[in-house]
Amino acid sequence: MSDRRILYVAAFARALATSMVGVLLGIYLASVGLDATRIGLVIGAGLAGGAAATAVAMFAGDRLGRRSFLIALALLTALGALATAAATSAWAIGAAAFLGMINGMGRDRGAALALEQAVLPATAPDHERTRVIAWYNVLQDSGHALGSLLAGLPVLLRRYAHADHSGSMRVMFVVYAALMLATALLYLRLTPAVEVHVGRARAPISRESRGVLLRLCALFSIDSLGGGFLTTALLSYFFFKRFGVGEGVIGALFFGARVMNAFSHLGAAWLARRIGLVNTMVFTHVPSSLLLVTVAFAPSFAVAAVLFLLREGLVEMDVPTRQSYVMAVVRPEERTFASSVTALVRTGAWAVAPSFAGWFMQGGSMMAPLCIGAGMKIAYDVLLYRAFRHRPAPEERTGPA
Repeated sequence: MSDRRILYVAAFARALATSMVGVLLGIYLASVGLDATRIGLVIGAGLAGGAAATAVAMFAGDRLGRRSFLIALALLTALGALATAAATSAWAIGAAAFLGMINGMGRDRGAALALEQAVLPATAPDHERTRVIAWYNVLQDSGHALGSLLAGLPVLLRRYAHADHSGSMRVMFVVYAALMLATALLYLRLTPAVEVHVGRARAPISRESRGVLLRLCALFSIDSLGGGFLTTALLSYFFFKRFGVGEGVIGALFFGARVMNAFSHLGAAWLARRIGLVNTMVFTHVPSSLLLVTVAFAPSFAVAAVLFLLREGLVEMDVPTRQSYVMAVVRPEERTFASSVTALVRTGAWAVAPSFAGWFMQGGSMMAPLCIGAGMKIAYDVLLYRAFRHRPAPEERTGPA
């Protein structure tokens, strides 16, 4: 396989694992006796581990080697998944989640993605960059969709294998570890073409790129802080507690959501060629946040599910366009740094928010995190449009080829 195809397949497998554990994590933690506040803290610890790994990738990923770093990430995640299943106390589970970078977001947005995102633009000309990244995201969300369905496996284990509730959940962490080991084997086949050789005297980023990235990172931190209130683990816990539905039904709901996400990526690439990357990011993201508020006040699970699926058809359209835009406004040799620093900001903000979301759920209202997260995302969209509407990507200045 070509390097691009290897990255596509690895992203699919990693997304499969990430989505599965995202749906189950909050329910599993509740099954072993953790309350909403401690559930939020464990989710935050896993995301903090992802942020720490992304920071290392930002400063040392190219020097250590992208291929080697990707393999190490996959092995650490597998080890952390097994440790999370074996741990019994909240502190031990949190430490294991940090080590394994256990992603309660339910979407693959870690250090591995940052490195892969830095490699992909070199596999296509500029006018094809957004399409290549869009297909990468389609495969990710296809994995997310199937991973959500896989989250229903504990129900079958309890029904046919007579496993208890927490035991059936622990099996899924073993499955998670196996999937991550499979990605490590895939990375072994990457060629030296994925590496970048930058002279020691060269600054990691130019002054112009630094200014753009500082503004983007400030804005992304607002968006991601809002997203941290809306992790898949917490949304699953919301549906579980508010409407009393089990993990099988929740898994099916998130399967539908990820299918909507996958189709939206292709729509984003088509729309971006006509109205631009920044406009696509903003004009699809605001309606998705408004729909999320309606989910919080839905009178029944059926109504909430329909509104949630409509929201998911729009919310991810900014992902390939955002990734493409960041790669477009920096030089090729700066892409690992740019991809990593924006991913670091996002994962760092995600790591902070779940603890507060869990506290709001425990002591206030189950719907509070949805409203707070949606409000912060709308604020981000408005500020992003004001700051970057007059700065198109290079290919948008001359028109598509």
